[in-house]
Amino acid sequence: MKGQTPPLAFRRRPVRIEDLMGQEEASALLEDFSRGAVRSAILWGPPGSGKTSVASIIEHLFPEDFHAIQAVSSGVQEIRAVSKRSPSGKTPIVFIDEIHRFTRVQQDSLLPIVESAEVILVGATTENPSFALTPPLVSRTQVVLMKSLDVDTLVTILRSALEQDEILLSMNKQVADECIAAIARASDGDARAALNLLELAMTRIDKEVIEPGDIERLLKRPLYHDSSGEYHYDLISAFHKSVRAGDADASVYWLGRMLEAGEDRLFIVRRMIRIASEDIGLADPNALRMAVAARDAFTFVGSPEGELALYEVAIYLACAPKSNAVYLTEHRVRDLIRKTGTPEVPLHLRNAPTKLMRELGYGRGYIYPHDDYEGALDLAYMPESLGGLELYKPKDSGVEKRIKEILDARRKAQKAGSGSHRRHPRG
Repeated sequence: MKGQTPPLAFRRRPVRIEDLMGQEEASALLEDFSRGAVRSAILWGPPGSGKTSVASIIEHLFPEDFHAIQAVSSGVQEIRAVSKRSPSGKTPIVFIDEIHRFTRVQQDSLLPIVESAEVILVGATTENPSFALTPPLVSRTQVVLMKSLDVDTLVTILRSALEQDEILLSMNKQVADECIAAIARASDGDARAALNLLELAMTRIDKEVIEPGDIERLLKRPLYHDSSGEYHYDLISAFHKSVRAGDADASVYWLGRMLEAGEDRLFIVRRMIRIASEDIGLADPNALRMAVAARDAFTFVGSPEGELALYEVAIYLACAPKSNAVYLTEHRVRDLIRKTGTPEVPLHLRNAPTKLMRELGYGRGYIYPHDDYEGALDLAYMPESLGGLELYKPKDSGVEKRIKEILDARRKAQKAGSGSHRRHPRG
Protein backbone atom coordinates (compact mmCIF):
# COMPACT_ATOMS: atom_id res chain seq x y z
CA MET A 1 0.00 0.00 0.00
CA LYS A 2 1.44 3.35 -1.02
CA GLY A 3 1.89 6.10 1.52
CA GLN A 4 -0.31 9.13 1.50
CA THR A 5 0.71 11.91 -0.88
CA PRO A 6 2.33 14.82 1.01
CA PRO A 7 0.29 18.06 0.96
CA LEU A 8 1.02 20.74 -1.61
CA ALA A 9 2.67 23.04 0.93
CA PHE A 10 5.19 20.29 1.71
CA ARG A 11 5.78 19.46 -1.94
CA ARG A 12 6.45 23.12 -2.76
CA ARG A 13 8.85 23.72 0.12
CA PRO A 14 11.98 25.46 -1.26
CA VAL A 15 15.23 23.49 -1.43
CA ARG A 16 17.36 26.21 -3.08
CA ILE A 17 18.22 29.66 -1.82
CA GLU A 18 16.80 31.29 -4.95
CA ASP A 19 13.45 29.58 -4.31
CA LEU A 20 12.91 31.43 -1.01
CA MET A 21 10.74 34.45 -1.76
CA GLY A 22 10.13 37.72 0.06
CA GLN A 23 12.63 37.17 2.89
CA GLU A 24 15.78 39.18 2.18
CA GLU A 25 17.24 38.84 5.67
CA ALA A 26 16.82 35.07 5.70
CA SER A 27 18.20 34.80 2.16
CA ALA A 28 21.32 36.68 3.27
CA LEU A 29 21.77 34.20 6.15
CA LEU A 30 21.47 31.30 3.72
CA GLU A 31 24.04 32.85 1.39
CA ASP A 32 26.44 33.02 4.34
CA PHE A 33 25.74 29.37 5.15
CA SER A 34 26.43 28.38 1.55
CA ARG A 35 29.86 30.05 1.80
CA GLY A 36 30.62 28.16 5.01
CA ALA A 37 30.03 31.14 7.34
CA VAL A 38 27.63 29.24 9.58
CA ARG A 39 26.40 30.70 12.85
CA SER A 40 23.60 30.13 15.33
CA ALA A 41 20.39 31.97 14.51
CA ILE A 42 16.79 32.40 15.62
CA LEU A 43 14.21 32.61 12.83
CA TRP A 44 11.36 34.79 14.11
CA GLY A 45 8.19 35.36 12.13
CA PRO A 46 4.45 34.62 11.85
CA PRO A 47 3.10 31.27 10.63
CA GLY A 48 3.76 30.53 6.97
CA SER A 49 6.51 33.11 6.55
CA GLY A 50 9.10 30.46 5.59
CA LYS A 51 10.94 29.49 8.77
CA THR A 52 10.72 25.76 8.04
CA SER A 53 11.64 26.47 4.41
CA VAL A 54 14.88 28.08 5.57
CA ALA A 55 15.61 24.97 7.62
CA SER A 56 14.85 22.81 4.58
CA ILE A 57 17.34 24.76 2.48
CA ILE A 58 19.99 24.43 5.19
CA GLU A 59 19.35 20.68 5.26
CA HIS A 60 19.99 20.47 1.51
CA LEU A 61 23.19 22.50 1.92
CA PHE A 62 24.44 20.27 4.76
CA PRO A 63 22.64 16.91 4.47
CA GLU A 64 25.11 15.00 6.66
CA ASP A 65 25.27 17.59 9.42
CA PHE A 66 21.63 18.64 9.76
CA HIS A 67 19.41 17.43 12.61
CA ALA A 68 15.81 18.57 13.17
CA ILE A 69 13.96 18.22 16.47
CA GLN A 70 10.64 19.49 17.83
CA ALA A 71 10.70 21.51 21.05
CA VAL A 72 7.31 20.08 22.03
CA SER A 73 8.54 16.49 21.99
CA SER A 74 12.31 16.67 22.49
CA GLY A 75 14.70 17.79 25.16
CA VAL A 76 18.23 19.01 25.66
CA GLN A 77 19.54 15.46 26.00
CA GLU A 78 18.61 14.79 22.38
CA ILE A 79 20.54 17.88 21.33
CA ARG A 80 23.56 16.77 23.34
CA ALA A 81 23.37 13.38 21.63
CA VAL A 82 24.00 15.01 18.23
CA SER A 83 26.55 17.53 19.50
CA LYS A 84 29.38 15.19 18.53
CA ARG A 85 31.16 15.88 15.29
CA SER A 86 29.29 14.75 12.17
CA PRO A 87 30.80 12.13 9.82
CA SER A 88 31.89 14.98 7.58
CA GLY A 89 33.95 16.42 10.41
CA LYS A 90 31.87 19.58 10.48
CA THR A 91 29.91 21.02 13.37
CA PRO A 92 26.39 19.57 13.52
CA ILE A 93 23.52 21.95 12.77
CA VAL A 94 20.49 21.48 15.03
CA PHE A 95 17.15 22.94 13.96
CA ILE A 96 14.66 23.37 16.81
CA ASP A 97 11.12 24.18 15.70
CA GLU A 98 8.99 26.15 18.20
CA ILE A 99 12.04 26.80 20.37
CA HIS A 100 9.97 29.16 22.53
CA ARG A 101 8.36 26.04 24.01
CA PHE A 102 11.61 25.16 25.74
CA THR A 103 11.55 26.13 29.41
CA ARG A 104 13.96 28.72 30.76
CA VAL A 105 16.02 25.95 32.32
CA GLN A 106 16.19 24.09 29.01
CA GLN A 107 17.21 27.26 27.19
CA ASP A 108 19.93 27.97 29.74
CA SER A 109 21.26 24.43 29.30
CA LEU A 110 21.79 25.21 25.60
CA LEU A 111 24.17 28.06 26.36
CA PRO A 112 27.41 26.06 26.84
CA ILE A 113 27.07 24.02 23.64
CA VAL A 114 26.03 27.07 21.59
CA GLU A 115 28.77 29.32 22.97
CA SER A 116 31.47 26.66 22.51
CA ALA A 117 30.14 25.94 18.99
CA GLU A 118 29.57 22.26 19.75
CA VAL A 119 26.47 22.76 17.63
CA ILE A 120 25.13 25.43 15.33
CA LEU A 121 21.67 26.19 16.66
CA VAL A 122 18.90 27.30 14.29
CA GLY A 123 15.67 27.94 16.17
CA ALA A 124 12.26 28.88 14.80
CA THR A 125 9.61 30.77 16.73
CA THR A 126 6.44 32.76 16.18
CA GLU A 127 6.97 34.53 19.51
CA ASN A 128 9.05 37.67 20.09
CA PRO A 129 12.49 36.41 21.23
CA SER A 130 12.73 39.40 23.60
CA PHE A 131 9.91 37.86 25.64
CA ALA A 132 9.91 34.15 24.77
CA LEU A 133 13.64 33.39 24.96
CA THR A 134 16.22 34.07 27.64
CA PRO A 135 18.45 37.10 27.04
CA PRO A 136 21.70 35.02 27.25
CA LEU A 137 20.45 32.71 24.48
CA VAL A 138 19.35 35.62 22.29
CA SER A 139 22.73 37.32 22.76
CA ARG A 140 24.51 34.22 21.44
CA THR A 141 22.45 34.02 18.25
CA GLN A 142 21.52 36.18 15.28
CA VAL A 143 17.82 37.00 15.28
CA VAL A 144 16.50 36.84 11.71
CA LEU A 145 13.19 38.63 11.25
CA MET A 146 10.83 36.97 8.79
CA LYS A 147 7.87 38.99 7.57
CA SER A 148 4.37 38.08 6.50
CA LEU A 149 4.40 37.71 2.72
CA ASP A 150 2.67 40.34 0.62
CA VAL A 151 -0.12 39.50 -1.80
CA ASP A 152 2.08 39.76 -4.91
CA THR A 153 4.59 37.27 -3.48
CA LEU A 154 1.81 34.86 -2.55
CA VAL A 155 0.33 35.14 -6.05
CA THR A 156 3.75 34.25 -7.51
CA ILE A 157 4.01 31.22 -5.19
CA LEU A 158 0.52 30.04 -6.16
CA ARG A 159 1.16 30.46 -9.90
CA SER A 160 4.42 28.56 -9.56
CA ALA A 161 2.60 25.68 -7.87
CA LEU A 162 -0.04 25.56 -10.63
CA GLU A 163 2.63 25.58 -13.34
CA GLN A 164 5.11 23.14 -11.81
CA ASP A 165 3.41 20.74 -9.39
CA GLU A 166 2.81 17.45 -11.20
CA ILE A 167 -0.24 16.48 -9.17
CA LEU A 168 -1.98 19.81 -9.81
CA LEU A 169 -1.08 19.64 -13.50
CA SER A 170 -2.60 16.16 -13.73
CA MET A 171 -5.99 17.55 -12.64
CA ASN A 172 -6.30 19.53 -15.90
CA LYS A 173 -7.99 22.48 -14.19
CA GLN A 174 -7.56 26.21 -14.59
CA VAL A 175 -7.79 28.76 -11.81
CA ALA A 176 -8.94 32.27 -12.74
CA ASP A 177 -6.56 35.13 -11.98
CA GLU A 178 -9.15 36.74 -9.69
CA CYS A 179 -9.40 33.45 -7.80
CA ILE A 180 -5.63 33.27 -7.25
CA ALA A 181 -5.62 36.86 -6.00
CA ALA A 182 -8.54 36.12 -3.66
CA ILE A 183 -6.70 33.13 -2.16
CA ALA A 184 -3.58 35.26 -1.68
CA ARG A 185 -5.54 38.00 0.10
CA ALA A 186 -7.39 35.52 2.32
CA SER A 187 -4.13 33.85 3.40
CA ASP A 188 -3.05 36.87 5.44
CA GLY A 189 0.64 36.65 4.50
CA ASP A 190 0.84 32.88 5.17
CA ALA A 191 2.30 30.90 2.25
CA ARG A 192 1.38 27.55 3.80
CA ALA A 193 -2.23 28.64 4.20
CA ALA A 194 -2.30 29.93 0.61
CA LEU A 195 -1.06 26.62 -0.80
CA ASN A 196 -3.46 24.67 1.43
CA LEU A 197 -6.40 26.75 0.16
CA LEU A 198 -5.32 26.27 -3.43
CA GLU A 199 -5.02 22.50 -2.99
CA LEU A 200 -8.40 22.37 -1.27
CA ALA A 201 -10.02 24.28 -4.11
CA MET A 202 -8.42 22.06 -6.75
CA THR A 203 -9.49 18.81 -5.10
CA ARG A 204 -12.94 19.79 -3.86
CA ILE A 205 -14.34 21.89 -6.72
CA ASP A 206 -15.37 19.76 -9.69
CA LYS A 207 -15.01 22.35 -12.47
CA GLU A 208 -12.55 22.84 -15.30
CA VAL A 209 -12.22 26.55 -14.55
CA ILE A 210 -12.38 27.64 -10.90
CA GLU A 211 -13.81 31.14 -10.37
CA PRO A 212 -13.82 33.36 -7.23
CA GLY A 213 -17.45 32.53 -6.48
CA ASP A 214 -16.56 28.83 -6.29
CA ILE A 215 -14.11 29.31 -3.44
CA GLU A 216 -15.89 31.96 -1.37
CA ARG A 217 -16.84 29.49 1.35
CA LEU A 218 -13.29 28.08 1.51
CA LEU A 219 -11.70 31.47 2.13
CA LYS A 220 -13.12 32.02 5.61
CA ARG A 221 -10.27 31.44 8.06
CA PRO A 222 -9.58 32.98 11.48
CA LEU A 223 -7.20 35.91 11.73
CA TYR A 224 -3.82 35.17 13.27
CA HIS A 225 -3.72 36.36 16.85
CA ASP A 226 -1.85 35.45 20.01
CA SER A 227 -3.76 36.17 23.19
CA SER A 228 -0.71 36.98 25.29
CA GLY A 229 2.21 37.56 22.93
CA GLU A 230 3.53 40.43 20.86
CA TYR A 231 0.61 40.54 18.37
CA HIS A 232 -1.78 40.93 21.28
CA TYR A 233 0.11 44.00 22.49
CA ASP A 234 0.85 45.41 19.04
CA LEU A 235 -2.85 45.62 18.16
CA ILE A 236 -3.90 47.24 21.42
CA SER A 237 -0.96 49.65 21.10
CA ALA A 238 -2.06 50.63 17.58
CA PHE A 239 -5.60 51.13 18.86
CA HIS A 240 -4.47 53.28 21.81
CA LYS A 241 -2.20 55.46 19.67
CA SER A 242 -4.93 55.97 17.06
CA VAL A 243 -7.44 57.09 19.69
CA ARG A 244 -4.85 59.36 21.27
CA ALA A 245 -4.24 61.02 17.89
CA GLY A 246 -7.97 61.48 17.30
CA ASP A 247 -8.07 59.23 14.21
CA ALA A 248 -11.53 57.70 14.50
CA ASP A 249 -11.16 55.63 11.32
CA ALA A 250 -7.93 53.99 12.44
CA SER A 251 -9.38 53.52 15.92
CA VAL A 252 -12.35 51.50 14.72
CA TYR A 253 -10.15 49.56 12.29
CA TRP A 254 -7.79 48.33 15.02
CA LEU A 255 -10.75 47.70 17.29
CA GLY A 256 -12.34 45.58 14.55
CA ARG A 257 -9.09 43.69 14.02
CA MET A 258 -8.99 42.76 17.69
CA LEU A 259 -12.64 41.76 17.81
CA GLU A 260 -12.44 39.65 14.64
CA ALA A 261 -9.33 37.90 15.98
CA GLY A 262 -11.15 36.94 19.17
CA GLU A 263 -9.46 39.33 21.60
CA ASP A 264 -10.88 39.42 25.13
CA ARG A 265 -13.51 42.17 24.97
CA LEU A 266 -12.97 43.23 28.58
CA PHE A 267 -9.24 43.58 27.91
CA ILE A 268 -10.15 46.16 25.24
CA VAL A 269 -12.58 47.93 27.59
CA ARG A 270 -9.94 48.14 30.31
CA ARG A 271 -7.67 49.91 27.85
CA MET A 272 -10.51 52.29 26.92
CA ILE A 273 -10.90 53.20 30.60
CA ARG A 274 -7.17 53.85 30.77
CA ILE A 275 -7.33 56.05 27.66
CA ALA A 276 -10.19 58.05 29.18
CA SER A 277 -8.01 58.90 32.18
CA GLU A 278 -4.60 59.11 30.55
CA ASP A 279 -5.24 60.88 27.26
CA ILE A 280 -8.55 62.72 27.76
CA GLY A 281 -8.79 63.30 31.47
CA LEU A 282 -10.72 66.37 32.54
CA ALA A 283 -10.78 67.79 29.02
CA ASP A 284 -13.95 65.67 28.78
CA PRO A 285 -14.96 64.10 32.13
CA ASN A 286 -17.74 62.26 30.32
CA ALA A 287 -15.16 60.06 28.54
CA LEU A 288 -14.53 58.00 31.66
CA ARG A 289 -18.27 57.56 32.20
CA MET A 290 -18.64 56.40 28.61
CA ALA A 291 -15.81 53.87 28.95
CA VAL A 292 -17.25 52.43 32.15
CA ALA A 293 -20.69 52.37 30.53
CA ALA A 294 -19.19 50.31 27.66
CA ARG A 295 -18.10 47.72 30.18
CA ASP A 296 -21.57 47.59 31.71
CA ALA A 297 -23.29 47.48 28.32
CA PHE A 298 -21.12 44.67 26.99
CA THR A 299 -21.36 42.68 30.22
CA PHE A 300 -25.16 43.02 30.12
CA VAL A 301 -25.72 42.33 26.41
CA GLY A 302 -22.75 40.12 25.51
CA SER A 303 -21.39 39.26 22.06
CA PRO A 304 -21.95 40.10 19.32
CA GLU A 305 -24.58 42.80 20.01
CA GLY A 306 -22.64 44.30 22.92
CA GLU A 307 -19.64 44.98 20.67
CA LEU A 308 -21.51 47.88 19.10
CA ALA A 309 -21.08 49.73 22.41
CA LEU A 310 -17.31 49.28 22.07
CA TYR A 311 -17.38 50.83 18.60
CA GLU A 312 -19.47 53.73 19.92
CA VAL A 313 -17.08 54.47 22.77
CA ALA A 314 -13.99 54.08 20.56
CA ILE A 315 -15.33 56.79 18.25
CA TYR A 316 -16.28 59.00 21.21
CA LEU A 317 -12.81 58.68 22.77
CA ALA A 318 -11.10 59.41 19.45
CA CYS A 319 -13.16 62.54 18.87
CA ALA A 320 -13.02 63.84 22.45
CA PRO A 321 -10.73 66.78 23.33
CA LYS A 322 -7.42 65.49 24.67
CA SER A 323 -5.39 66.36 27.74
CA ASN A 324 -2.75 64.35 29.56
CA ALA A 325 -2.68 66.81 32.47
CA VAL A 326 -4.09 64.26 34.94
CA TYR A 327 -1.54 61.67 33.72
CA LEU A 328 1.31 64.15 34.20
CA THR A 329 -0.08 65.13 37.60
CA GLU A 330 0.13 61.53 38.75
CA HIS A 331 3.79 61.38 37.73
CA ARG A 332 4.61 64.68 39.45
CA VAL A 333 2.96 63.50 42.67
CA ARG A 334 4.80 60.17 42.59
CA ASP A 335 8.14 61.89 41.94
CA LEU A 336 7.51 64.44 44.69
CA ILE A 337 6.67 61.77 47.25
CA ARG A 338 9.75 59.73 46.34
CA LYS A 339 11.97 62.79 46.74
CA THR A 340 10.44 64.31 49.89
CA GLY A 341 9.33 61.28 51.87
CA THR A 342 6.58 61.87 54.44
CA PRO A 343 6.44 65.45 55.74
CA GLU A 344 4.07 65.85 58.66
CA VAL A 345 0.43 66.71 58.08
CA PRO A 346 -0.10 70.34 59.21
CA LEU A 347 -1.68 70.44 62.69
CA HIS A 348 -4.70 72.43 61.54
CA LEU A 349 -5.58 69.67 59.01
CA ARG A 350 -5.34 66.81 61.47
CA ASN A 351 -8.29 65.01 62.93
CA ALA A 352 -8.88 65.71 66.65
CA PRO A 353 -11.27 63.11 68.08
CA THR A 354 -9.85 63.16 71.65
CA LYS A 355 -9.27 65.82 74.31
CA LEU A 356 -5.52 65.13 74.38
CA MET A 357 -5.22 65.64 70.64
CA ARG A 358 -7.13 68.93 70.85
CA GLU A 359 -4.81 70.07 73.67
CA LEU A 360 -1.83 69.24 71.47
CA GLY A 361 -3.19 71.58 68.81
CA TYR A 362 -4.71 69.06 66.42
CA GLY A 363 -7.28 70.84 64.24
CA ARG A 364 -6.60 74.24 65.84
CA GLY A 365 -6.97 77.15 63.42
CA TYR A 366 -8.83 75.17 60.79
CA ILE A 367 -11.40 77.27 58.93
CA TYR A 368 -14.48 75.59 57.47
CA PRO A 369 -14.50 76.87 53.84
CA HIS A 370 -18.30 76.84 53.59
CA ASP A 371 -18.53 79.29 56.50
CA ASP A 372 -15.71 81.57 55.33
CA TYR A 373 -16.40 84.46 52.98
CA GLU A 374 -13.12 83.86 51.10
CA GLY A 375 -13.37 80.06 51.16
CA ALA A 376 -10.51 79.64 53.64
CA LEU A 377 -8.02 80.48 50.88
CA ASP A 378 -5.50 81.80 53.36
CA LEU A 379 -4.88 78.39 54.93
CA ALA A 380 -2.06 76.09 53.81
CA TYR A 381 -3.20 72.65 52.68
CA MET A 382 0.19 71.22 51.77
CA PRO A 383 3.00 70.31 54.20
CA GLU A 384 4.87 73.45 55.24
CA SER A 385 8.04 72.42 53.37
CA LEU A 386 6.11 71.95 50.12
CA GLY A 387 4.11 75.18 50.01
CA GLY A 388 3.58 76.88 46.67
CA LEU A 389 3.86 73.79 44.45
CA GLU A 390 1.53 73.42 41.46
CA LEU A 391 1.20 69.73 40.69
CA TYR A 392 -1.89 69.81 38.50
CA LYS A 393 -1.41 71.98 35.41
CA PRO A 394 -4.58 71.92 33.30
CA LYS A 395 -4.48 72.57 29.59
CA ASP A 396 -6.60 74.76 27.33
CA SER A 397 -8.64 71.86 26.00
CA GLY A 398 -12.35 71.15 26.36
CA VAL A 399 -13.77 71.30 29.87
CA GLU A 400 -10.25 71.56 31.26
CA LYS A 401 -9.98 75.07 29.86
CA ARG A 402 -12.72 76.16 32.30
CA ILE A 403 -11.05 74.19 35.11
CA LYS A 404 -7.84 76.05 34.35
CA GLU A 405 -9.62 79.37 34.66
CA ILE A 406 -11.03 78.36 38.08
CA LEU A 407 -7.69 77.11 39.38
CA ASP A 408 -5.80 80.13 38.05
CA ALA A 409 -8.24 82.45 39.83
CA ARG A 410 -7.91 80.49 43.09
CA ARG A 411 -4.13 80.39 42.95
CA LYS A 412 -4.00 84.11 42.15
CA ALA A 413 -6.26 84.89 45.11
CA GLN A 414 -4.10 82.75 47.41
CA LYS A 415 -0.95 84.56 46.38
CA ALA A 416 -2.59 87.96 46.72
CA GLY A 417 -3.81 87.11 50.22
CA SER A 418 -0.63 85.74 51.73
CA GLY A 419 2.22 85.95 49.28
CA SER A 420 3.84 82.80 48.05
CA HIS A 421 3.34 81.01 51.41
CA ARG A 422 0.06 79.81 52.82
CA ARG A 423 -0.68 80.42 56.46
CA HIS A 424 0.00 77.56 58.89
CA PRO A 425 -1.92 78.44 62.10
CA ARG A 426 0.07 78.03 65.27
CA GLY A 427 -1.25 76.90 68.60
